[in-house]
Amino acid sequence: MEAFLISTGVVALGEMGDKTQLLAMLLAAKFRRPAPIILGILIATLANHALAGAAGAWVAAALGPDVLRWVIGLSFIAMAVWMLIPDKIEDEAVGVARKLGVFGTTVIAFFLAEMGDKTQIATVALAARYTDVVAVVAGTTLGMMLANVPAVFLGDAIARKVSMTVVHGIAAAIFAALGVLTLFNVGNLF
Repeated sequence: MEAFLISTGVVALGEMGDKTQLLAMLLAAKFRRPAPIILGILIATLANHALAGAAGAWVAAALGPDVLRWVIGLSFIAMAVWMLIPDKIEDEAVGVARKLGVFGTTVIAFFLAEMGDKTQIATVALAARYTDVVAVVAGTTLGMMLANVPAVFLGDAIARKVSMTVVHGIAAAIFAALGVLTLFNVGNLF
């Protein structure tokens, strides 16, 4: 349960103001059809984070516990720093083939935008840290949905009312805490 809850919280906070959240707002404004956009986000996230979870499990199996602890701890600290750098959406992600429709455009745009993104890297690190990859992928996917579904419905209003600097600061603090706790092997993390 811990893997699921930590994964959900970390990714939900980490996704705030992220380029994929901006993409969700942009798709919602462009197509004004929330159901296929939300379903597209879900499918793209499940596929992307399942791959990331598998990569994390492979990393955990390939490295010894001491090396793994340092790699994961330093990765979480790097994620904390990365959280403080705001994302900007690239115009190319929006130019995905229009003949695919709202759902297809969303799946492809989200899957590609999530490649190498903070939340994908976090999923790899979380899957390497926790042995329950299914719980991690379920948690990171739920975190993505918690951040992106409201963006689809309320996009502009959310962006104007919530300070992304504060949200990114909170997410950075959580990543930093996870990194330090992992480095010092607090709570028998391994």
